[in-house]
Amino acid sequence: MLLAVAGWVAYDTSEPFRHTVLAVVRCSRLGVAAAVGAVDYKTTLAWSYPSEEDYTEALSECHARSARRVLRALLANGGVFIKMGQHMASLYVLPAEWTSTMRPLQDQCEPTEYEAVDTLFQTDMGMSLTEVFDEFDPIPIGVASLAQVHIARHRQTGKEVAVKLQHPHLAEFCDIDMMMVETTLGGLLPWTLGDGWIKYWFPEFEFTWLGEEMRTNLPKEMNFILEAQNAERTIDDFKYLTTSLYIPEVITATKRVLIMEYIKGGRVDDLKYLADAHIDRNKVALELSRIFNQMVFVNGWFHADPHPGNLLIRPAPKTSHSPYNFEIVLLDHGLYFDLDPALRVNYAKLWLSLIAPASAATTLDRRKYAELVGNIGPDLYPVFEAALTGRAALEGTDREHEDDGSFHRASSIIDMQPQSKAEVDAIRNAVVKTEGLLTSVFDVLRRIPRRVLMVLKLNDLTRSLDHALMTTHSNIRIFLITAKYCTYAVWQDERKHLIDSVKRSGLLTFSLLKSYFSSWWKFEKTYTRLVIVEMWLDTQAYAVMTKAWAKGLWKKGFQGAHQAAAGLAY
Repeated sequence: MLLAVAGWVAYDTSEPFRHTVLAVVRCSRLGVAAAVGAVDYKTTLAWSYPSEEDYTEALSECHARSARRVLRALLANGGVFIKMGQHMASLYVLPAEWTSTMRPLQDQCEPTEYEAVDTLFQTDMGMSLTEVFDEFDPIPIGVASLAQVHIARHRQTGKEVAVKLQHPHLAEFCDIDMMMVETTLGGLLPWTLGDGWIKYWFPEFEFTWLGEEMRTNLPKEMNFILEAQNAERTIDDFKYLTTSLYIPEVITATKRVLIMEYIKGGRVDDLKYLADAHIDRNKVALELSRIFNQMVFVNGWFHADPHPGNLLIRPAPKTSHSPYNFEIVLLDHGLYFDLDPALRVNYAKLWLSLIAPASAATTLDRRKYAELVGNIGPDLYPVFEAALTGRAALEGTDREHEDDGSFHRASSIIDMQPQSKAEVDAIRNAVVKTEGLLTSVFDVLRRIPRRVLMVLKLNDLTRSLDHALMTTHSNIRIFLITAKYCTYAVWQDERKHLIDSVKRSGLLTFSLLKSYFSSWWKFEKTYTRLVIVEMWLDTQAYAVMTKAWAKGLWKKGFQGAHQAAAGLAY
């Protein structure tokens, strides 16, 4: 009894003791889920099955069981653990059972009570909420793993603003939570020498990359001053471009409080909202692709936490510089990454090799740039290529496991047809027949530089939004935009090197002049071809939309025509 009382007093009065107790409890939740999952995988993979279908079903059930165990642990721990689950949900290379199980974490964050955020606001701003705002809605309009957002009326400017407030408990538990993640999964802790106990006991299940990534990124995302600076830099990057991108104005920023312009709009994939605002969903999908390709291939500075919740769309106001009747509003600028010129250009060349028709030289280029960009050797290249394209391996990529011709295997991205059931079945069969595929996925995640992994999330976002918007253009349409930006990036790099050569030598020789115009002509020729193909595909897309409009008109009149053209049921 005395021991229990002493423990309670120590927990209530001693912060180190309280942190130790909480660390043991929270770490045990995650540790048990991870350890049981690893044993489950070992048992499932070691078992003999009467057929490939039975093996596929057993592996899928194992994925789902393990994901649910981890989900329960993450929800119980909250905080940075929710962020970890959200990141796992966005990784295309993980099994679908994992990503679908983790996806609800985007909407399952508990709000902080008004009194607690008011105290945090006074601590950081030196004034209460009622002193700074004429109105403040105590019910948040959005709650994420690290912060929540309220609508308010700013007293000084009279503007309606969005107030982003960090959850107060994060600062107290962030370091200890990160220590737990790294001890469990592996990371940068000096006494573990980078190896967590899961990696020690189950070396084939490689999660070290996740612990390292959280340790690096979380401090950035928890500093709202850095978020304000990122937003300002992005505004500068797009200042002289014709774009529909809009970044909300930041009014005030401290480390845990961010006051910014409030934007009213709809989710970018809300077809009804788009239809009511007479916004062309095809143009929205293409603009999203242009925005993120500009960031990656030209600016070398990109938003690294993309998901539909961070994107709004609204009708373009009268003062807008958008070339269309809408603006795409990008939110949550806490995490950005830069790409050094060599990585950026090599990544562009990798995409151009994937877009080029298959040949012996093209295949060599694909593997060469995969090595330069992702540290990926020949053994893991098929997995890496699938992560980039979101489809079955291209022709000649993995001859050992090529199918029997049941579906059209594209020779390049441009040659891709809409994904068929036969292709889906072929992918499932490959999973069954390819020994060690799961550990290969973990190996790819371990080897890929974190910046490249974040770029893969952007690829997945543009693909998934193109699908969610039910666009009428070809499935390769957004890849053509990528090709244009890659072509431009490579041309600008070659141009810079040629100009630098002139500056170093002080002479404009005939050889340099010839090289310059040869490079320029190659760029112009390739770019023009892409533009022509784009025009043809856009004409086809318009024809499909017009056909739907006419069909809707015939069945339900003008209302039916409008809904059919917008991709809605009528």
